[in-house]
Amino acid sequence: MKATLGAYVSAALFEDTGEAVFALGDGQVRWEAGAAASAHGGAVLCAVRHPGGGLLTGGDDGRLVWSRPGEVQPLAEAPGRWIESLAAAPASGLIAWAAGREARVRDLKDPSFERVFAHERSVADLAFDAKGRRLAAATYGGAALWYARIADQKPVMLRWAGSHVAVAFSPDGRFLISSMQENALHGWRLSDSRDMRMGGYPTKVRSLAFIDGGRMLATSGAGGVVLWPFSGPDGPMGKQAAEIGFEEGAFVARVATETAGALIAAGMSDGRVRLFDVRSDKVHALKAEKGPPISALALKGRRVAWGDEEGGAGVAEAPG
Repeated sequence: MKATLGAYVSAALFEDTGEAVFALGDGQVRWEAGAAASAHGGAVLCAVRHPGGGLLTGGDDGRLVWSRPGEVQPLAEAPGRWIESLAAAPASGLIAWAAGREARVRDLKDPSFERVFAHERSVADLAFDAKGRRLAAATYGGAALWYARIADQKPVMLRWAGSHVAVAFSPDGRFLISSMQENALHGWRLSDSRDMRMGGYPTKVRSLAFIDGGRMLATSGAGGVVLWPFSGPDGPMGKQAAEIGFEEGAFVARVATETAGALIAAGMSDGRVRLFDVRSDKVHALKAEKGPPISALALKGRRVAWGDEEGGAGVAEAPG
């Protein structure tokens, strides 16, 4: 499938059914089979899968929306602010979103439940741990760790100077990794808050995802996919990253994985899309033609969905 969707592709995801869905800069949500929903009055800024199916999206209209084919349900509003980050935890049934300095948590099974966590600076990204019990917020000066269901608490602050723009827990919950505004990652071992700088990137790291059960972290930000080792008690501390699929003249803009698998989809700054199998060393060129930079990417099984900065989108399946 290849299509022209008419607006910047903010996110690409897969439903549990295997159907691809795209969130767009004009406020639309579009499904691979042709369904559409008008979710926002402005751009979609962030999107995650809703545990009950469909998409949760945040927009520059300050609305949090649940979209399914033919159905749009507003869930919350932040008047005068943008909702730029979202997280969902199927294991606990919690969702979280951020607007400005506030992060809010709700329980999908209990409409009366809400927690509000305030930060000194704006929240750039949110992530739940695998059990959906702890919430991490990336902000200026580090990351804040909250227990998602507890109302009155002070966060554990993991500090490192600079602006932190993306955050991810390792699948086993032992490490927290953030992407920074500079060309680097930063990480913390949560058992003792020992931190580590993960640098050497030629450009900003805008996308990161764990693979192989959490034994490796795949990231964008270089001419190939950068892989950090996370096996052993110290994770990547004192270890070097590897790089696969390096090519001159373009950068990996997005990566997508399934945590338990060993496949990595890579969307390039020149519009190409490739799929790497780190166990067999096979590489599949899913989109060989060049074009606008890839802005959104998703992987499910051997199917890859992508979107670009000018509204181009596609879905392809790698041979087995």
